[in-house]
Amino acid sequence: MTQIAPTPADALRQRYRDETPVESSHWNPVLRVLHEHRSVRRYLPDPVSDDILRLLVSAAQSAPTSSNLQVWSVIAVRDEARKARLAALAGGQAHIEQAPVLLVWTADFARLRQLADDRGAPLDGADYLESSYVGFIDAALAAQNAVVAAESLGLGTVYIGALRNKPEQVAAELGLPPQVFAVFGLVVGHPDPAEPTTVKPRLPQSAVLHHETYELAAQREHVARYEDRIAEFYAEQGLEHSWTERVLNRLASAQSLNGRDRLREALAGHGFPLH
Repeated sequence: MTQIAPTPADALRQRYRDETPVESSHWNPVLRVLHEHRSVRRYLPDPVSDDILRLLVSAAQSAPTSSNLQVWSVIAVRDEARKARLAALAGGQAHIEQAPVLLVWTADFARLRQLADDRGAPLDGADYLESSYVGFIDAALAAQNAVVAAESLGLGTVYIGALRNKPEQVAAELGLPPQVFAVFGLVVGHPDPAEPTTVKPRLPQSAVLHHETYELAAQREHVARYEDRIAEFYAEQGLEHSWTERVLNRLASAQSLNGRDRLREALAGHGFPLH
């Protein structure tokens, strides 16, 4: 049976849970992949080939990078035992073990530090918060390119921010030298068709798109409308609590950060100065 591709209106309706979306006259396969993104947490055991992995990395390297510094690296983890240990460090997320590959994206200044040391050149500019930002941003841009590439090939993905819960242990597991920090993981694999996933609705554009200057007070009504729309999604997924309750609970205290309240200390300990 031939699968009918969703129209732009269908895609926008899913993304916003809006029955009357504003449809654009501009549409293409790239926009379709972007709008159909969903997190996948159930995978088939089928491998991701080296050829596909190379494509994902070349797509990642095609992302913008500040001043062409390229201060990121990625570690592909396929070993079952290592994935199991990393899954435990990330709070026992079973899909890390289930999927064929876990990509760990890092902010990486070790490469530039080695170049500077080899040449006896100063690298004092790397010892500032701005440079750390660049490493994290570069890694995120690269990984998102890989996500789009993977999903364009019919693969599923899900980010693993919980690797930051225990950054020292993750660094030890991956053999990360000083000035290389694991920013997040990315699970990649073939989605299990027995566990279909759904596009999660986002805030309406009127809550996130500002014109000329930022408007805060006006967001209340748009967020309230979103609460009603995402409540339908949560009910379908058998999830409790409203969106507001979930996000406020997530940021309620240091304990709710699940170890990431120590991130500043971990970064400094791994060679990322924060001054």
